[in-house]
Amino acid sequence: MKFLVVGCGSIGKRHIRNLLNLNAGEIVAFDVRQDRLEEVRSEFDVATCDDFAQGIEGRVDAVLVCTPTALHLRYAHFAVEHGLPVFVEKPLSDSMEGVDRFLGEVADNGLVALIGCNFRFHLGLMLVKQMLDEGKIGRPICIRAEFGQYLPDWHPWEDYRQGYSASKSLGGGIILDSVHEIDYVTWMLGNVTEVCCFAGKLSDLEIETEDVAELLLRFDDGALGEIHVDYIQRAYNRSCKIVGDEGTLLWSYQDNTVSFYTASAERWQVFEWPGSYDANEMYLREME
Repeated sequence: MKFLVVGCGSIGKRHIRNLLNLNAGEIVAFDVRQDRLEEVRSEFDVATCDDFAQGIEGRVDAVLVCTPTALHLRYAHFAVEHGLPVFVEKPLSDSMEGVDRFLGEVADNGLVALIGCNFRFHLGLMLVKQMLDEGKIGRPICIRAEFGQYLPDWHPWEDYRQGYSASKSLGGGIILDSVHEIDYVTWMLGNVTEVCCFAGKLSDLEIETEDVAELLLRFDDGALGEIHVDYIQRAYNRSCKIVGDEGTLLWSYQDNTVSFYTASAERWQVFEWPGSYDANEMYLREME
């Protein structure tokens, strides 16, 4: 196969590296920034181009869209217009404008479009999902997911003020940046029927976007949910807690653990992955 990777920032380069490691096929990398194309040429043995039309018309078999959020739909639409399956990094867009049209085009052309929600492929969350489906904690009553990390620490090699996360026009902001939490809680507990959100720019970070948000959810079956996300916490934190009528599940990303409590056993059982968990493993499983 031949892949066109659109956007060569950190996530674009990660996907290039993983496709090469998987021996997936030939790769062409496109970006409007010459400095990023130079980085790709220095790191990988792949073709590059700075003309999107040239890239997409070069007999490619699939497109990966890894641009800033506000540009996702534009390039995904072009891929579908050319009859190509497309992988779009999360989230699909920074607004609902054009989303229904895009999904309709995908369906009408019998194509495949995937969104890059890599945390569905994390071993810890995969285990939590399996245990939920097996009824290990009975009926889920409530879920709480949290993610927080100091924005300047995300990409310490670049000025956070120049990144898309800091820019409204590029689709930044902690809610869309951390859409993983929204995705996996709905993966776990199903569709949401009611939502309430409080968000704002409360820190001294030099950004245009919200840096903290609290979401309250009600699911189809009446279960309740809470999601906290922020750009502020100096110590990285990502975790999830699900309370059922027969037990509790706790997942900790930083501790590499899933903890399981049942009323019948009256004790905690801890599943852990020894050593340092390689976050890239979930991206590899996603590509496979």
